[in-house]
Amino acid sequence: MHKIRVLVVDDHTLLRDGICALLALAPDMEVVGEAGNGKEAIDRVRDLSPDVVVMDIGMPVMDGVEASRRIHERYPATKVVVCSQYDDREHILDALDAGAQGFIEKTAASSELAASIRSVSEGDSFLSPEAARVLVKEFQHPDHRTKDDPYLQLTDREREILRLVAEGRTTQEIADLLVISRKTVEGHRCNLMAKLGVHDRVGLVKYALRKGIITV
Repeated sequence: MHKIRVLVVDDHTLLRDGICALLALAPDMEVVGEAGNGKEAIDRVRDLSPDVVVMDIGMPVMDGVEASRRIHERYPATKVVVCSQYDDREHILDALDAGAQGFIEKTAASSELAASIRSVSEGDSFLSPEAARVLVKEFQHPDHRTKDDPYLQLTDREREILRLVAEGRTTQEIADLLVISRKTVEGHRCNLMAKLGVHDRVGLVKYALRKGIITV
């Protein structure tokens, strides 16, 4: 069985050790390295090529937001889950804008941390309930559609997949619901992202909230 290779980044040794101990209990995960700040994290990603980075925000030398941005730009195959004590609007949006595919609080249950790692490793996004509420508040007012709206360029199937993605469905769940292959789902998702000018699943969620395609 392929194990998800995880890099744990936190400037507090006790917290880092605790996360590593929790992940050691997951049979499908392997902690391949640790780092105490954002700069070290980038070096570890370069050397170890982990599948997922569990990233703190408030750290010396380089914070987790900037480190996430550089990892996203330089090593796009490595996904980032931000795990932070900060759950306010500014930190959550900064992390997502920097390219993090997941966001959870340090008060989350160990099962939620494991679920977030599995989700982003499969190309999906993962937001804790608090992070989701922040996004809803930020994008609760849908834009008015115009004749130039790229949404109008989407096919019915692409609109359907956009809605399902925004609702948090995984690629496999969408394939099962629509009775199509994962490859077909991925193809439609790539096409609609290109038409909308969106680069990741979190961006699709934001777009759907702005447009009022989904409500919470």
